[in-house]
Amino acid sequence: MQVTFLGTGTSQGVPVIGCACAVCRSVDYRDKRLRVSVHLQVRGKSIVIDSGPDFRQQALREQINHLDALVFTHEHKDHTGGLDDIRAYNFRQQQDMPLHAEPRVLAQLKQEYAYIFAEHKYPGIPQVKLHPILNDQDVFQVEGVGFQPIRALHYKLPVLGFRVGNFTYLTDANHLGPEALEQMRGSEVIVLNALRHEKHISHFTLREAVDILEDLAPTRAYLTHISHQLGRHREVEAQLPDFIRLAYDGLRISC
Repeated sequence: MQVTFLGTGTSQGVPVIGCACAVCRSVDYRDKRLRVSVHLQVRGKSIVIDSGPDFRQQALREQINHLDALVFTHEHKDHTGGLDDIRAYNFRQQQDMPLHAEPRVLAQLKQEYAYIFAEHKYPGIPQVKLHPILNDQDVFQVEGVGFQPIRALHYKLPVLGFRVGNFTYLTDANHLGPEALEQMRGSEVIVLNALRHEKHISHFTLREAVDILEDLAPTRAYLTHISHQLGRHREVEAQLPDFIRLAYDGLRISC
């Protein structure tokens, strides 16, 4: 499996509009972070987890010319705001785009993208096929690829992470129960969110994320959903255990 980090930033991205902090003014390309998303190439399938507002830019940058399915972790706009841009794949592939998400998330998409689901459809709108994730315990199939849901809390909002083979991806969370931790254990690669150093109501801090990863002890780990408050990439990464790295936009790994 090849994993490409399409975006590794928080909901505002980095740099933040109007901010003149050292991170937002950095010339290091690793400090330029679009909204969080990953692209999986596995068993001949092309799958994206979360299509945020920067999805079009990300897909062009990484030359994602074919897409088999979208999977959503939750309904927040920084994870769903690029859904309209699947039109290019509809036209190119001449088929509906499978969307996998919990029923609550699909209901939110129906509300925010009402024109996609209207009875009388405008020509050229996105064409989708909905696949509800009905049980957060059972492996479900995305174009023949098994996804194990991992339940987490994003403040009080239930969200999902996913384990695909030996790769586990979890973003936008600040609580993992014992069962979720056991589902993650044994992964070769784990991606976990780490927003900043200071305590936050809905995201893991850097210290919290590192503590979890040291307990789970994957071969490799990457931190994502990073804000400008965390600090410059090169300075933060220098303080991390050797097996934990900061992800950055465009990073490509194999697992």
